Amino acid sequence: PSGGSVVIRGREVTEPQDDFGFVFQSPNLLPWRTVLSNVLFPMEIKGRLDAAAKARAVELLEHVGLGKFLKSRPHELSGGMKQRVALCRALIHSPSLLLMDEPFGALDELTRMEMHELLLGIRRLTGATVMFVTHSISEAVYLADEVLVFSARPGRVSDRIRIDLPYPRAASQRFTTAFSEYERRAGAGLGVLHHA
Repeated sequence: PSGGSVVIRGREVTEPQDDFGFVFQSPNLLPWRTVLSNVLFPMEIKGRLDAAAKARAVELLEHVGLGKFLKSRPHELSGGMKQRVALCRALIHSPSLLLMDEPFGALDELTRMEMHELLLGIRRLTGATVMFVTHSISEAVYLADEVLVFSARPGRVSDRIRIDLPYPRAASQRFTTAFSEYERRAGAGLGVLHHA
């Protein structure tokens, strides 16, 4: 779509919101800053860099397995580690809505699956709503409660699929008949798979 509006909780969103977090395909870390100071950067900009913010940053980094890398610089990290830092930065101000635009697209398959588990755990821990954009049908089905399938130009919602897989999700669910059926339906909505 090339036009429209965003309405959340009955209000049109026209400017950045404090309770939104963003994670993009590229982690966009500041190369001269340490892991810890990259996570704290949003709090610094908002003038809320205090002991509580530092404690939360350390807690988040420990939760994602980066507690030993607080003083490392981005060039010393793998792609998956950089995305974990970006995720912590998005979560530092406890957003109620986490917007993720293909954040795992550039990662290898194993790291991507690890990030799926990490994201599901963070979602359980924080209770944040996650809006996740991906080109991977499998990723969409595994991570979502609901999948919106967009058609090609003009971009329109071609299907809305409620995912009724149990939580906590387990990698073994990817090999179930139900999972395959959700993938087939989403693929049919994209026009790439035939839905029986």
